[in-house]
Amino acid sequence: MATVELTFSALPAHVRTARLVATAIARRTGVEESLLDEVRLAVGEACSRAVEVHRAHCPGEPIRIELRDDSGRFEVTVSDHAPSDETKPEQPLDLGMLSDSFMSGFGIAVIEGLADDVEVFPGPKGTNIRMSWPAGNGA
Repeated sequence: MATVELTFSALPAHVRTARLVATAIARRTGVEESLLDEVRLAVGEACSRAVEVHRAHCPGEPIRIELRDDSGRFEVTVSDHAPSDETKPEQPLDLGMLSDSFMSGFGIAVIEGLADDVEVFPGPKGTNIRMSWPAGNGA
């Protein structure tokens, strides 16, 4: 199992870098070429959402991305530090039950449509969005 961690300040310009890194690592872990655009778009959406909430609530805090290949899956977790009162910490959301306020402008539905598997963990100290796709053995 290999893990890459990336942190960046809450600037929209850094979203592109995060997308490029995620796509390169996905390719290296054996994600099919046909899924790489979906990885790029989903990571970009999650990072854009994190930048948006950080700029509003905690602009000095870094956004964290963890990229892993584990058990035949390529997994990306985007973590922000903006508070959410949507549910208890560490409890995944039922994506069909998200409130309009949480969904509006955040693109969780877009991410759900792009990633093979999505879990959202909101809490008072931030939100983690975990996405994954099938991967091969990688290089």
